[in-house]
Amino acid sequence: MYVPPMYRATDAGRPREIVRDYPLATLVSNGPRAPFATHLPVVRPPGAPEDGELVGTTLWGHLNRANEHWAALAGRPPSVLIFTGPHSYITPTTYRTTPAAPTWDFVSVHLHGRVEPIEGREGSLEVVKRTVEVFEASFGDGWAAEPSHGYFAEIVPGVGAFRFHVESVDSMFKLSQEKPPEVQARIMASLRETGRGTAPELCRIMRLHGLGRDGVEGT
Repeated sequence: MYVPPMYRATDAGRPREIVRDYPLATLVSNGPRAPFATHLPVVRPPGAPEDGELVGTTLWGHLNRANEHWAALAGRPPSVLIFTGPHSYITPTTYRTTPAAPTWDFVSVHLHGRVEPIEGREGSLEVVKRTVEVFEASFGDGWAAEPSHGYFAEIVPGVGAFRFHVESVDSMFKLSQEKPPEVQARIMASLRETGRGTAPELCRIMRLHGLGRDGVEGT
């Protein structure tokens, strides 16, 4: 992924937050005709650090064994995990200048590394249990998984679980950094007020990056 210098994350914790908050990733690996691309959930294993640099860490994921992508992972190919964060169209009305051109602001994190398929039923079951534990705590409603562990054991033969060893990270935080603070403030106000899609969350991330700080949001 090409990342202009102004859009690069200067804090190693920012990409990790995107991986945590937007955990449905796209796993991309080489295929015989075109790259395989599979959407799948990714979690950090138990005891893994919650902050800091992602390089050198390991993540857990799983996909359906019937997916031909799974068979391609047997050779532990170099792969990419793509995480898509919040994004939104930016209208030139916030610029208050003419001529102007609209754009699309977004956050994306690419993790480059190698996939290690997990052998054995118990290892795959551990990944499934951990995935449920993490996501129910972060996005669920307090559902108790333990009574369903027997069911998990029944379906896990169809699950292809893997470890992803992170070797490098590309992250792009395209947040209108090239605009003056007063324009950034108007963009943030527009994102917050529209309420569509992930626009309000994009506004929050712009604020975390200190954008619009010298502007008056909403003016």
